[in-house]
Amino acid sequence: MTVKDLEKVQKTFKEAGQDYQVELESGRIVIVGPSDIVSSEIGVIFSWLLANWVYPRRLGRVFDSAGGFILPDANLTAPDVSFVRAARLRQSPRYFGELVPDLVVEIKSQSDRIKPLEKKIKNFIELGAQVGILIDPDEETVTVYGQKGEPIVLGNEDILTVTELFPGWELPISQLWPPIFTEAETQA
Repeated sequence: MTVKDLEKVQKTFKEAGQDYQVELESGRIVIVGPSDIVSSEIGVIFSWLLANWVYPRRLGRVFDSAGGFILPDANLTAPDVSFVRAARLRQSPRYFGELVPDLVVEIKSQSDRIKPLEKKIKNFIELGAQVGILIDPDEETVTVYGQKGEPIVLGNEDILTVTELFPGWELPISQLWPPIFTEAETQA
């Protein structure tokens, strides 16, 4: 199957009132189910903190899990969060991005397995992404993959930096996890 075939399937779903997120992987259509709300909230938190750094500095564009990319291997996929430098995408097309993002972030959902997520991130790196990040809410860890060297695992006491793309940006890992509100906070 091709991206054009995938677009036809998406159109059929929409006409039937179904709004599934679909990806193309090795010529096969993959239906991506909705994420659990913890993973979704982490995606919002990460995107918000990154976008607050990126946009005022006009460094590039931040995309959520609905932003699809057609990769050089003919796959169509949508990372949970992604970033493309301004020099590589001066204006967003009203279509899929036909390039490899500079940063890809995958957030483990309750139903996900780690190995396929690692494989997806490593594929992005092989295709040219500079940095891949795997966020595991179950273990409260963040694993950073780069073009060189072994992945680095960060925990709650660590600070994420991505100096290759965002010099000066720092994200304490503990800020990624959804807050637990006290009873007093919920009464306000």
